Amino acid sequence: MSKLNVGETYEIDINNSNQAFILSAELRSKAAQIIASTDFPTTKTEAWKYTRVTKIKNTKFKILADFPLWRGIKGEESSNQIDKFLIPNLSGSVIVFVNGLFSSELSTIEAENGLEILPLNQDNTFKKDLGKLIPLENEIFYSLNTFYAQDGIAIRIAKNTQLKQTIQLIFISSGENTYIGNRNVIRCEDFSKAHITMNYVSLDNELAFNNTITEISVGSNAHLSVDKIQQESESMNSIISEFVQQEKDSTFSINTFTLGGDLVRNNLNIDVNGQNCETYLSGAYILKSKQHVDNHTIVDHKVAYCESNELYKGVIDDQATAVFNGKVFVRKDAQKINAFQSNGNILLSNTATINSKPELEIYADDVKCSHGSTTGQLDEEAIFYLKSRGISYKTAKKMIVGAFLEDVIKRVSNEHVQLYVNSLTNNSLKV
Repeated sequence: MSKLNVGETYEIDINNSNQAFILSAELRSKAAQIIASTDFPTTKTEAWKYTRVTKIKNTKFKILADFPLWRGIKGEESSNQIDKFLIPNLSGSVIVFVNGLFSSELSTIEAENGLEILPLNQDNTFKKDLGKLIPLENEIFYSLNTFYAQDGIAIRIAKNTQLKQTIQLIFISSGENTYIGNRNVIRCEDFSKAHITMNYVSLDNELAFNNTITEISVGSNAHLSVDKIQQESESMNSIISEFVQQEKDSTFSINTFTLGGDLVRNNLNIDVNGQNCETYLSGAYILKSKQHVDNHTIVDHKVAYCESNELYKGVIDDQATAVFNGKVFVRKDAQKINAFQSNGNILLSNTATINSKPELEIYADDVKCSHGSTTGQLDEEAIFYLKSRGISYKTAKKMIVGAFLEDVIKRVSNEHVQLYVNSLTNNSLKV
């Protein structure tokens, strides 16, 4: 294994023969230069104003060249360990990564016409275009992922393919000071349709760092739905980024549920390149202790006649902190755009914090765009009403919070995933 020195100095060898990296030498060379010359963001950096990454900066992480023999990952108990991370009653392929490395032992790929699934370190077709749309200049985390990415999954849904089953991606993290840097690519070609879940989970982490990037393309008249579930350990630092390209007449939706982690940053960047596109973003986060979750979204409407709808809701307790920064661009020639943003939060303690900043940047004049943010505490009158009906105070609070998050959970179209997420959120509610 090698050391990832995310501190004051960087020891980067572009020709490191002990590791197998998946991006081109040209991209990795550029990333190495940026890593060596770029400071980590501080609270003076506008995009990171409310999120401190000092802990990540000052920790030396390990990059694994092979699977360690951690408890429950290899051996007789492997399948039992994986079962608890599977979404019940959901049929289809299950792709498992352990600390950024593909596990053929734990994965099951179901054959379906028009579907190709391959680990990126075994693929040459996808890799040639990988990374071309990811901005590296002044972006140290994207550059770290570009330089150190060892593996990831390549998924191609061929033209005119309507997948009948769901693809489950499970990313397991384990060990102390482990660096995980998957690079995934999903191609949903013209007139295709697919549903994918991405489940980020932990076993026995101590100060691990997950820095994953997924590149997604949604072709003309294609429909792609992604459900992202984050239930990592309380010592996990995660910066998870999706870059999406949407073509004409396509629909893309992503639902993000953050129910764990110490520091979590979700970067979601969507370029709407074609007319008559629909884009749906939603998220729910339940925070306690000293957790910090930052949802940073960008929807860039470049052409006319498109719609985007964004709904994020959070429940924040103890000394936890949440950040929502959603930005919608409407370019000069992008007329007839309907764009909606909403962020709602419930604070369960006097020390909980939310920093909410929905933004619109509009250069067209024939649009319908709105944004809003609300923050409040539990309605004591509603709690009193429920108590008067014989319901305990604790149960009443849980019912109200559950109802608050319900319209986000209902955006999950698959009933099995919706039941799974609903169970996770109920278990996460500490009230």
